[in-house]
Amino acid sequence: MELSTINSPKTDQDYHNKLISSDDPPPPTTLLLQRSKGGLVTMPFIIANEALERVATFGVLPNMTFYLMKEYNMGVTTAQNLLFYWSSATNFLPLIGAFIADSYLGRFLTIGFGSIFSFLGTFVLWLTAMNPKARPPPCDLLVSGQACKSATTAQYTILISSFMLMSIGAGGIRPCSLAFGANQFDKRDNTGNNKRVLETYFNWYYAAVMISVLIAMTGIVYLQDHMGWKIGFGVPVIIMFFSAFLFFLATPLYIKENVTNNLLGRFVQVIVVAYKNRKLAYPEQNSGYHYNKGSEFIVPTSKLRFLNKACIIKSPEDVKQDGVAVDSWSLCTVEQVEELKSLVRVMPLWSTGIMISINLSQSSFPLLQAKSMDRHITKRVEIPAASFGIFTVIALTVWLVVYDRVILPLGSRIRGKPFRIGTKERMGIGIFFSCMSMLLSGIIEHIRRRKSIDQGLLNNPEGVVAMSAMWLVPQHCLNGIAEAFNAIGQIEFYYSELPKSMSSIATAMFGLGTAVANLLASVILSNVDSITKREGKESWVSSNINRGHYENYYWLLAIMTCFNLVYFMVCSWAYGPCVESGSKKLVEEDGEMELENVSRPGSTT
Repeated sequence: MELSTINSPKTDQDYHNKLISSDDPPPPTTLLLQRSKGGLVTMPFIIANEALERVATFGVLPNMTFYLMKEYNMGVTTAQNLLFYWSSATNFLPLIGAFIADSYLGRFLTIGFGSIFSFLGTFVLWLTAMNPKARPPPCDLLVSGQACKSATTAQYTILISSFMLMSIGAGGIRPCSLAFGANQFDKRDNTGNNKRVLETYFNWYYAAVMISVLIAMTGIVYLQDHMGWKIGFGVPVIIMFFSAFLFFLATPLYIKENVTNNLLGRFVQVIVVAYKNRKLAYPEQNSGYHYNKGSEFIVPTSKLRFLNKACIIKSPEDVKQDGVAVDSWSLCTVEQVEELKSLVRVMPLWSTGIMISINLSQSSFPLLQAKSMDRHITKRVEIPAASFGIFTVIALTVWLVVYDRVILPLGSRIRGKPFRIGTKERMGIGIFFSCMSMLLSGIIEHIRRRKSIDQGLLNNPEGVVAMSAMWLVPQHCLNGIAEAFNAIGQIEFYYSELPKSMSSIATAMFGLGTAVANLLASVILSNVDSITKREGKESWVSSNINRGHYENYYWLLAIMTCFNLVYFMVCSWAYGPCVESGSKKLVEEDGEMELENVSRPGSTT
């Protein structure tokens, strides 16, 4: 299970610094009106809204494969593909939500509407469990051997509607919650005390997200396994109701900021103007470019030089006396051009993260593996099959603590100067660990399948193999370490390489990669299923786990990940050095020495 919102402490600091520095001071009257709003009193409501939404939506996901197979008579391939589409929508819609919040509704209304949609989604899903007419007639697809009746169009529509409503809700809440909470502090008071309060908020925010995921994968899963779908899906409805209720309860306390400019529109302007000016000659001196006063971007860089024509001043009449372009669709600023350039440059490295997201999205097969193995810790204590993903979360969390509190201080002490692993290096290490995870998954599944055949369970996928499910823990731990390296490395990479004005884009890029990965994972799975079951053969990804060859599927993903690692190395070499590895200077702030970049791409210093 992917946790695309987890950042390292360095990322949090960069993000809230950008939030602090990105807004212009408001008029004095506005400042006086806002003094009585915002602050720490709003934090419990904002954090509770996000955390409870995570519990509700993550809680229905782990066991969803079983629900679709048992209640909707779907095969494992069909069920997994449907979950791929759902996950893709859930990861893509936050990009749309961020655009709507920044350009039209603002963060408060976007979160509010998102909470309502998430509540409706969990409610509709609960109705499918409560009303037998919302599902096809009962039929055991795995054991009976008979043709089971599929769901009708109306039944499918109700089910998919619940998924889409929850995805729309996540698209409204997740991209806005963190930034909306930061808005509640007086960002113009850029003092050390204010920064420490923001750091406390970010720490509590991420701690709440982690705890909510753990609760979802243990408590909600336990209810579904022991008390049935009606209660297992009903509790998330109640949780989501309180999520929305608590958020709206504090409405009078919130600082609600106005919407900002549309970054997407700014990118389109650069492309359009560069095309219009394609026949213009480049100015011989650097004084022929249009830039905002006070901007760090005064002269465009030489990379992707054809885009520089978008900011060439054709005549003095194109610029007003206050330095603003007369027509933004005829003249762009150097800052706009460099924003688009930075986004284009990171795209190849962004694409290397898709494969690891494909590996992490394989939720159905580990679930079926765990279901077919002995999950007892003691004679009375048994881990639910859907809760094994918790080991991924635990490994990720433990590694982050070890890296931040042990490895970095120890490395700094040994070297005698600050030590850290670069963002690109961490991304590459994560891809390597993901490859090892898929390789180990295949080995464990090969052993499990041989034991099931030896124990006469070839035609009984419901049988339990005399093999401890704890053998699955190492592959989950490797997944957690892979995500800790790659996912957080990606997020820090985007924050450090993209300009400050593109913080929202940096936030959305990882989720967009996950959305693309879910779609590609569905394509890979469908092709593997159709190719391997030709000529009457059993599919590698058969619904009968003992007759299929899940190990071959895992090894295929491992081979693809290995090629992706080579591709990453090529992209990393082509990208060149990062901003983080450029010249730095020591700045003393709040009594501590910190590293600060002297220049960024496109700056003149």
